[in-house]
Amino acid sequence: MEQNFSIKNWAEDDKPREKLMLKGKQTLSDAELVAILIGSGSRNESAVSLSKRILASVDNNLNALGKLSLKQLMEFKGIGEAKAISIVAAMELGRRRRTEETVELSKITSSKAVFEIMQPIIGELPHEEFWVLYLNNSNKVIYKSQLSKGGITGTVVDIRLIFKTAFEQNATSIILTHNHPSGKLIASDADKEITKKLKFAGEQVDIKVLDHVIITEKSYLSFQDEGIF
Repeated sequence: MEQNFSIKNWAEDDKPREKLMLKGKQTLSDAELVAILIGSGSRNESAVSLSKRILASVDNNLNALGKLSLKQLMEFKGIGEAKAISIVAAMELGRRRRTEETVELSKITSSKAVFEIMQPIIGELPHEEFWVLYLNNSNKVIYKSQLSKGGITGTVVDIRLIFKTAFEQNATSIILTHNHPSGKLIASDADKEITKKLKFAGEQVDIKVLDHVIITEKSYLSFQDEGIF
């Protein structure tokens, strides 16, 4: 007989994980998230049901859940030491996340701002590296990523990876940057060619390439400022 493998027929313990993958983490209830942490319930109770019971014991309050000890969690049938530790660790990560100060995103207002961000990272390296800054609608840097690392003669840039990352970060624009260990602020033909290719690719997917900045130990060259674009 042909089996039906639709979501309706998945085991209940599988649903939270599949739901997260298919619909995103925001769609899961607190109980479903806890169920993912513990992985499985007992013979007579699913992980979701067990998680609901644990949450009910603290009036569905996550702060109260975070205060439960390993011993208190292990009093629930189906919660052994390993599962209790997973819950406690997850709650502690959440607590630490809340206590950390919100990182102020750097806003790009000029090519000098790019230099100030990237010079400490690549300005004094003995080899060449290519990085991309990913920006939001407010021109604030939401993510920066090293795309390649090579010798002083040049690097290899993966155009597809750049825009894949841009989509993942919900970036609306990007700034290209790489260093010249030689200290020479001259854009090579290869620098100009990769910039041209990336700018064209960005236009096709509505992600702007705002600038390409070459960094050295003490100075920089901006394609935008120099009219190389």
